[in-house]
Amino acid sequence: MGWFLLLGIGGLLLLGLVIVLDGVLDGLFDGFAGADGWLSLPAVTAFVAMLGFVGAIAQEATGRGPAPAAAVGAAAGAGTAWGVLRLSRALMDRQPDAAPRGVDLVGVAGAVITPIPDGGYGEVLLDVAGLRTKYAARSRLAMPAGAEVWVVDVLSPTSVEVRSVER
Repeated sequence: MGWFLLLGIGGLLLLGLVIVLDGVLDGLFDGFAGADGWLSLPAVTAFVAMLGFVGAIAQEATGRGPAPAAAVGAAAGAGTAWGVLRLSRALMDRQPDAAPRGVDLVGVAGAVITPIPDGGYGEVLLDVAGLRTKYAARSRLAMPAGAEVWVVDVLSPTSVEVRSVER
């Protein structure tokens, strides 16, 4: 049972080291014959940790020798390694959301924060992709600070044309 616990603790310590070093050791198995992307350091450390802990539990619970306990631990370790590998691939393959483009601003509601004079520029706060963002704003009519507005056109990456919200 002592060897199994040492394997389990060693596997957890290595997993912690892999997490702390975050990518420094990732290329360790790159040149390994036949690995071809299915072997990763987190999966190996998870396998070793589960082999150790489940092997210790199996040996203590059944009272049998180390060979049957190692078989049970290896099966649990293989399942855990497969789960870790699938989870890490799913996280790495996740595509980020596309950044908002200028045309995405048309129709966005906001509020005037710096008054807009006739034909001149002021400033508005717009909710863009969940963030409050300040833009230079132009309007055909003068608008006071605090007025609710809609974006009708994008003039540049930092300026928009707005109109007042009519209720």
